[in-house]
Amino acid sequence: MTIQGYIENVVHPKLQGDGGWVEYKSYVDGELTLVFRGECSKCLILNRCCDWIEQQIKADLKKEVKVVAVRKRPYFQDV
Repeated sequence: MTIQGYIENVVHPKLQGDGGWVEYKSYVDGELTLVFRGECSKCLILNRCCDWIEQQIKADLKKEVKVVAVRKRPYFQDV
């Protein structure tokens, strides 16, 4: 499974259960950029979630990654 597939099929459904939303943006030189929406966009402990995602990828895919989080608020909160 690719990292993108792992995010879309494993991580995303788990975060959806809490009202969160994660989207794969890119993976370059060990740096995984993810866009967090929904409840994740305003979460105070998003760094813990990013650490958890890094650990899950290491355990399941045997790859070392560093997650870079991009918070994206819903369009109606941008004003």
